[in-house]
Amino acid sequence: MARIVGIAALLTIFMCGLHFRGTCSVSRTAEGQCSRTVQDITITQKDEGIGVSKKKWGVTISNPCLCTVQDLTVTCQGFDPAAQKIDPSVLAKQGDACLVNNGNPIRQNDTINFTYENDVSFPFAVSNGQIACS
Repeated sequence: MARIVGIAALLTIFMCGLHFRGTCSVSRTAEGQCSRTVQDITITQKDEGIGVSKKKWGVTISNPCLCTVQDLTVTCQGFDPAAQKIDPSVLAKQGDACLVNNGNPIRQNDTINFTYENDVSFPFAVSNGQIACS
């Protein structure tokens, strides 16, 4: 089973590379089987071409798992959502982290989307959050 999951992850990475010209990340989950941690949240980015003056990046934060996540923060030291004109209910600066979705629950298959402009993609990563499994 682990080998099948590994092959599926490799195919996903390959297909992601073909589909998106930017960077992608793949969750550590398979078929909805999750570790019940905030690390199950996926953050993907894709190159959306040129914005006003720099490359435009589309970000999707999603929850592929049954457990709900709330108060999710991502690393964003050096990134300013306000300067990027990102709605603060979507992504708001809190010290060296950014609060996602105003801290509201992110349920299974929910996605949070935003765009920003920069020469290279910003290395967003899950920082913290609360898991609620029923």
